[in-house]
Amino acid sequence: MKKNKYSILLPTYNEIENLPIITWLIIKYMSELEIPYEIIIIDDGSPDGTLDMAKKLQNLYSKDTIVLRPREKKLGLGTAYMHGIKHAKGDFILIMDADLSHHPKFISQMIKEQEEKNLDIVTGTRYNGNGGVYGWDFKRKLISRGANFITQVLLRPGVSDLTGSFRLYKKEVLEKLIQSCVSKGYVFQMEIIVRAKQYGYTIGEVPISFVDRVYGESKLGRSEIIQFIKGLLYLFVTT
Repeated sequence: MKKNKYSILLPTYNEIENLPIITWLIIKYMSELEIPYEIIIIDDGSPDGTLDMAKKLQNLYSKDTIVLRPREKKLGLGTAYMHGIKHAKGDFILIMDADLSHHPKFISQMIKEQEEKNLDIVTGTRYNGNGGVYGWDFKRKLISRGANFITQVLLRPGVSDLTGSFRLYKKEVLEKLIQSCVSKGYVFQMEIIVRAKQYGYTIGEVPISFVDRVYGESKLGRSEIIQFIKGLLYLFVTT
């Protein structure tokens, strides 16, 4: 029986310290599962040498394991996934952050949940079961909880963590959802679940531990918060 192949998309921007560690962890846990996989690194013109590090990792692990699909500049998270999926050979697409906030040890649970229920999407949740957030101060936790609460009230998405970005998709499902989404940045994660609900796709959840980055700077700033609010209002009006 043919085993499904998994394409893991890793968008990067200034992740030179984190990339070797997250790559090693992904390879460790995927090798234990004994299933075909590839890691697609989509670097958006990082000035810190992330792409050079990715090339070294490719030489270390092989071109079949590490696939490089860089872009010249930062073009947004949503378009990074669109770019990556064009080159993905997997039956399933797994998206996660490269900054070590998402631990690859949860991948096996997500795959198991998908297989047992034949789900279209499995999303990691920080806000259900034994999921949680570690390394954030009270203010950031409050903002995150507040944002999630507002999205639940306005959009009723049917999942407990709408803004999370650790997810497993059937490839054809993600392709269709990407085509229907208009958001390009952080709001993309939110819109894709709302659209999935509209299409009637099945969605499961796996509790995860989200850990704040150790190396590098957070990319969540004032402009991203404004973008989130605008995106939320757009989805409320149009869905």
